[in-house]
Amino acid sequence: MTSQPLSLPLRRTKIVATLGPASDRPGVLEAMLKAGVDVVRLNFSHGAADEHRRRLQDVREIAQRLGRSVAVLGDLQGPKIRIARFKDAAIHLTQGQPFILDMAMEADQGDQERVGCDYKSLIDDVTTGDRLLLDDGRVVLDVTQVVDQEVHTRVHVGGKLSNNKGINKQGGGLSAPALTEKDKADLITALDIGVDYLAVSFPRSAADMQEARDLLGEAGREIGLVAKLERAEAVANDETLDGIILASEAVMVARGDLGVEIGDEALIGTQKRIIKHARTLNRAVITATQMMESMIESPLPTRAEVFDVANAVLDATDAVMLSAETAAGDYPVETIEAMNRVCLGAERERIAQESSHRIHEGFERIDETIALSAMYAANHLEGVSVIACMTATGYTPLIASRIRSKLPIVGLAHSPIAQRRMALYRGVVSIPFDTTHMQAEDVNGEALRLLKAHGLADPGEHVILTRGDHMNAHGGTNTMKVLAVAAESQ
Repeated sequence: MTSQPLSLPLRRTKIVATLGPASDRPGVLEAMLKAGVDVVRLNFSHGAADEHRRRLQDVREIAQRLGRSVAVLGDLQGPKIRIARFKDAAIHLTQGQPFILDMAMEADQGDQERVGCDYKSLIDDVTTGDRLLLDDGRVVLDVTQVVDQEVHTRVHVGGKLSNNKGINKQGGGLSAPALTEKDKADLITALDIGVDYLAVSFPRSAADMQEARDLLGEAGREIGLVAKLERAEAVANDETLDGIILASEAVMVARGDLGVEIGDEALIGTQKRIIKHARTLNRAVITATQMMESMIESPLPTRAEVFDVANAVLDATDAVMLSAETAAGDYPVETIEAMNRVCLGAERERIAQESSHRIHEGFERIDETIALSAMYAANHLEGVSVIACMTATGYTPLIASRIRSKLPIVGLAHSPIAQRRMALYRGVVSIPFDTTHMQAEDVNGEALRLLKAHGLADPGEHVILTRGDHMNAHGGTNTMKVLAVAAESQ
């Protein structure tokens, strides 16, 4: 990868942008990356394998030209529990009327009284008194009875209902597996085209994440798994939540389906709990869904969207994600620019720069101890400009990034895979650094020269540097140094 001075503001919160028809327009993808995208998302719910391959290759080529490490996140569709279709494309339900979800009905014969369902096991998953939420909660049905292949309901909240709308059960409990046959095929595609992260939709437990890891096998061991937290069961208790987090490299607060299942009133507290638990357990966390949705059609975000993004930043999320705004919206580049401004604004607040993370806890790993000690030193020693971590895998910068700071963390890595992995970590920028042909006594000086060349350290300042005795060894970080930055003539 070309190494050139970093031109973007050192925004700590990373931006994930979904690719689609909007980003395919000439010049748009490059403008998006220049505007600050750190991770691109390939949504396997839409598009063919060749389309995803082309987009990934375009990202790689543009990122290399810009001298940046941009990660690629493949997002599996997961089980889509949907109604079938109507004869006239849509109906209007009124409060109090009976309505039937008929598992035996032909797929395109729905009418005012009943509609088919793609998920035939629904009759086994619901019982009298359950509440079903259709179309992201816009239509609400109360189950009155289950008879043979029919789920009888009464409309609690009416409205327009059109073809193929999703079904959620309030409180969770739908038994559809997290990985469908389509997902397993898309997983092979993701492995083949070379994604850096792979998101698993609707996991209910750590076992679902382990199944995905087993399917990736040895060939996919460098791919980071992202658990999309969308089911009520996944967040019902700390044991299940922590199990899913620990089985993943990152988690996503997928607020659409999750909000439908647990209710909007519980969503904000759950979002904060997920972010806190992920950071405590040394995993990255993405906050997603409707963050700047008005910008699909508007060049400016609403004040509510500004505050939503800012609050996620102040909660110390690693990344904020854009979906239709950049995949299909009218203003993809402007949306990224707006999100960049909001993140930088929130990060200037004092609360975003102070941390008591694990200050009273003991540590078990040496590299973890070094990383957290480095952050403590950097936050308390006057004159430090940057924390630099020589790393083979990106793990030390990840641990360091769990502590809030106003200072940049730089991952110095030889591996392009590690460089892209770090693109998701809050406050971390990666720079290619190959020590293979360096003498051991020259490594620190070469690191300082590289940091100065990128404008990250000036004469008279100090750099906190972490490294291991054996370079390019996983888990080998065992040293922290405070290095003075000298003038070139010294």
